[in-house]
This record gives sequence, C-alpha cells and structure tokens, in this order.
Amino acid sequence: MKKTLIIAAFAFVLTHAKAQNSVIGGTNTPVEEKSNAGIQFGKLAHNFGNIIEGQIATYDFQFVNNGTEPLKLTRVKASCGCTTPKYPTTEVMPGDTASIRAEYNSSGRPGTFNKNIFVNSNAGDITLTISGNVVKEPEKPISPVIIR
Repeated sequence: MKKTLIIAAFAFVLTHAKAQNSVIGGTNTPVEEKSNAGIQFGKLAHNFGNIIEGQIATYDFQFVNNGTEPLKLTRVKASCGCTTPKYPTTEVMPGDTASIRAEYNSSGRPGTFNKNIFVNSNAGDITLTISGNVVKEPEKPISPVIIR
C-alpha cells in the first residue's frame, strides 16, 4: 500500500511539473516557419588593401533573392562601432538584386583590420567580412622659403 501511494505521488508530481514547463514556454513555443526566400551574395569578403587613415572606405556587397518568396533582412549588425552597414529595409522580391553597403571609418585606427557584418534574414544567417590596412598619410615635403 505504501509503495502504491509513493508511486502515485511521484506520478502526480511529474505530471504537474511537465504541465508547468509547457505553460512557462518549454514545449509550447511557436515554431518558426521555413521561408522559401533565398539570398546569394557575389562575394562574402572584401579586402580594401591600404587605405589612408581618416578615410571612410565603402564597399557594396551585392546579393540576389534566388528564392520564390520575398526576402526580409531582419537584422544587419557590424562587429564594432567603426563599421556601419546600410541595407534595404523593404522586402527584396524573388529575382531582384540589392546590396548591403559596408562603411569603415579608419580615423584613429592605424594598422590592419578585419571586421564582420552579421546578416539575419528569413532566408538564413550570413557573415560578411571586410579587411584592409590603415596607413598614415605621408608627410608632404616642406617647400623652401626664398626671401629676397
């Protein structure tokens, strides 16, 4: 009798714990539907080479929606504050092309750099990369002053 009572109590606790878990959000969370949008970039990385300190280097990453549904860019974020991504906020229709512009501010950042841009969309997640080397502008020669 004791054994049956213990088993019944244990089953009762398990049943209520499972029910609370689903109410809190453990198993009854909505499942994100798969989209038939597609995103295909011409290049995933760009190297600027040497750029002079103080310049803003820009590059446009071209992409196409190669799917059958509209493409929505839900989040585009750079790995640091020196890089600014600019991207379309409207849907890109199937077959259409668009671009994500990466702007790198080299002011006060001499040396090599390698920065990422994280692209989240209804077609999946992609990481774009820009890199290069920031050099100081060469000093201009001082012309001799001739006094007569």
